[in-house]
Amino acid sequence: MNNNDTIFALSSGHGKSGVAVVRISGDNLRDIFSKFINKSEFVPRHAYFCNLRDRADDLIDQCLAIYFPAPHSFTGTDVIELHTHGAPATINAVFEYLATLGMRMAMAGEFSRRAFYNNKMDLTDVDGLAALLDAQTDVQRKHALRSMLGHDSKIYNTWRDQMVEVSAYAAAILDYNADDLPANIGDRVHAHAKKLYNEIDSALKQYRTSRAIRGGINIALVGETNVGKSSIFNYLAGANRAIVSDIAGTTRDVVSTTLDIDGFMINLSDTAGIRETDDIIENIGIERTKNEIENADIIIHVYTPKNVPKWRTDISRIGPNPNIDIVNKCDTTTERDPEFGLYVSAKTGDGMDELMSTLRAKIHEIMDGTESALSINARTKSLLESARDELSHALSSGENYDIFAEHTRRAGDAIGQILGTITASEVLDKTFGQLCLGK
Repeated sequence: MNNNDTIFALSSGHGKSGVAVVRISGDNLRDIFSKFINKSEFVPRHAYFCNLRDRADDLIDQCLAIYFPAPHSFTGTDVIELHTHGAPATINAVFEYLATLGMRMAMAGEFSRRAFYNNKMDLTDVDGLAALLDAQTDVQRKHALRSMLGHDSKIYNTWRDQMVEVSAYAAAILDYNADDLPANIGDRVHAHAKKLYNEIDSALKQYRTSRAIRGGINIALVGETNVGKSSIFNYLAGANRAIVSDIAGTTRDVVSTTLDIDGFMINLSDTAGIRETDDIIENIGIERTKNEIENADIIIHVYTPKNVPKWRTDISRIGPNPNIDIVNKCDTTTERDPEFGLYVSAKTGDGMDELMSTLRAKIHEIMDGTESALSINARTKSLLESARDELSHALSSGENYDIFAEHTRRAGDAIGQILGTITASEVLDKTFGQLCLGK
């Protein structure tokens, strides 16, 4: 990869469209832009209507062209945007023409990589951009946008600056007389390191919530065979996605769909009924059900009037996940267990509004108050854990300030890797590889 190459890519979506945006990045693109619009003088960041012609002077398309001079552009280099018609043939013709001018197709994430190298973005901003491009709900959009615009970077930079300061003061205790240092400096660096430890530990405890925002809240329908899980799944999904049958063990695999509830992305799963069976295929489905239970944020346990007594001794509903217990097929009986409040019928719709209200309440119980939470992915989680562990080692070193300073410095390095101020090439490749062409 050569950062001095002039690169291009389609920044808008692929396929037939009214308008396509082709982005070009490179050094000294003023003359090329002048050629595109056939004008020697022009104003940056103004749109110019032009007849884009190839080297044989044949018309490629009529388009709008905009020039963003360095450093005031997305990448920090000169950038040109061509707004052409969105026909695939037109886009291909534009690409072929740009290649004849010595440009090359950009690799995935290469525009953002240039922005990173030119200090337009750090790696947390890039992570936010990747999440924004993947956003399917309004909550995901807001969370990703906040991260992309520097909310997370500000927190990480503050932590790292404080770690550098604490490490420096700890080292100074060894090199300077006590009279030359602030009073009670030992107690103060320990207190500050403890505060940083607590803040990072608190952020890590919100990882599950952050994952739920980015990847969706996992909700699993769980129960014995033939309790109507698939019927409830189809009702909530608004479509006949799962097979419904009176034959026990019909669902032998996990059937999933994605919903948008109050702006939150929901991954709803219908699971195989749990029972003792010699059927090899059904047992595979039951094992997958157990995996869904482990990964679920909310579990909806489904019973019927006939097996309500099992509810009291059902250990599968006792766990770390929020549970919603419901009795389905309430249309088949008039009896009600006074201790079991939620009776529904997927067949008649009776009680389903109450189920949705309960489900919404559980979702908001998990997610509300997380608007300002850090957007933590697998990469940042691992580095935050490293920073927390290094601070723990520092605090355990007591008055051995040489060891204290070293562990605090390492904690700061871990945060630096989150930001990309300290990084390895493979980290960059993985981070920018999340992005599409043109970003």
